[in-house]
Amino acid sequence: MNAPRFSTLAEWLAWQETLHPKAIDLGLDRVRGVAGRLGLERPSHRVITVGGTNGKGSCVAFLEAILSAGGYRVGAYTSPHLLRYNERVRVAGAEADDAALCRAFARIDAARGPASLTYFEFGTLAAVDIFRAAPVDVAILEVGLGGRLDAVNIVDSDAAVVTSVDLDHERWLGSDRNSIGWEKAGIFRPGRPAICADPAPPPRLLEYARAVDALLYCYISDYNFQQRTGEWTWGHGDIALRSLPLPRLFGEHQLGNAAAALMALTALSQELPVSPDAIRQGLLQASVPGRFQLFPGPVEWILDVAHNPHAAAALARCLAQRPCPGRTHVVLGMLKDKNAAAVAYQLDPVTDCWYALSLDRPRGRSGQELAAALSAGGVTRPVVVCSGLQEACRAAVQAADQGDRIVVTGSFYTVAQALAARASDYHCKHGG
Repeated sequence: MNAPRFSTLAEWLAWQETLHPKAIDLGLDRVRGVAGRLGLERPSHRVITVGGTNGKGSCVAFLEAILSAGGYRVGAYTSPHLLRYNERVRVAGAEADDAALCRAFARIDAARGPASLTYFEFGTLAAVDIFRAAPVDVAILEVGLGGRLDAVNIVDSDAAVVTSVDLDHERWLGSDRNSIGWEKAGIFRPGRPAICADPAPPPRLLEYARAVDALLYCYISDYNFQQRTGEWTWGHGDIALRSLPLPRLFGEHQLGNAAAALMALTALSQELPVSPDAIRQGLLQASVPGRFQLFPGPVEWILDVAHNPHAAAALARCLAQRPCPGRTHVVLGMLKDKNAAAVAYQLDPVTDCWYALSLDRPRGRSGQELAAALSAGGVTRPVVVCSGLQEACRAAVQAADQGDRIVVTGSFYTVAQALAARASDYHCKHGG
């Protein structure tokens, strides 16, 4: 084997961003060919694949935490990352180190021949390769975009979950829930459990499941849950889990993600049995950075990666369920291909002032463009246009009084910048 192309993770990632002519190029032929040469398509461990418009990362976190509490060695692959690429690949709760990622990238590079791969395809193959080498008992794979043609779909999973179906990535998946649902159902497999957590499954998702003869379990018709004061109950047929603790992840919508995870584990109970104690422990331990992430203080900060109308509606409900005594300042940065007007429409009723920032990314929207989209969304609160996140946060802090809160949202990139700024500020203050 020739010497690796690069020696550092940063070099590998910078090169991967330029290797393929398109950043997003859905299709399985390229990645499947490389996976076949590496023998990655049929892992010996169990696999659970998780797709959906929103809630994927949270569902993965619930599955990972419960299975880990049950004594399994778990691999988890998620995207995108917030601060470090290593966040995308975890083994037994620990992020993959640079050396493991570089070794995997080198193996993929040597096996790919003339085929070019996208950044996401390279990362997906690396995760599957690392899980094989670890080795893990079960791998949980989060779909990047869609499902049917996503690189994750080269692996036949033992169970597949679709958390929700709503409008996002319409350029690639279609302009209506029916088309998007069909794409997301592409992760379902014949004779394998297929869980749909959306309360109104699109007809074409159901049609796809029937066509491939998947073992379909739908929320409401096949499993259900009910919240009570300080606890909740989950049920499927004659099986009932009572007095479950409310998840650490905040919001009623997280019960839906947790319930889907429980349905997947129940369907796999012969292969991956877990105890009620492991379920309770996992519900209390599961966490995902950037999902209604709280930083308490005289002025509370909330960071949430909501970047489409469905996610914005969930964020609005969380803010309403957790009222603050003062005002809510929303710092918003979004990409050009996201429906900013619809996001603003969802959040405006719980917002007192907007700070529209320019997002310095290839597809980033300027503060002026974002302000225009907010106006198109019918916002009724004042809008402050800012050059970037730093200026927007500074303006929000200056305007905020004790008892107010500042919400940073609109994009993974926006939240990542805010987390990085907070980490930098912490290290400056504490000298570490």
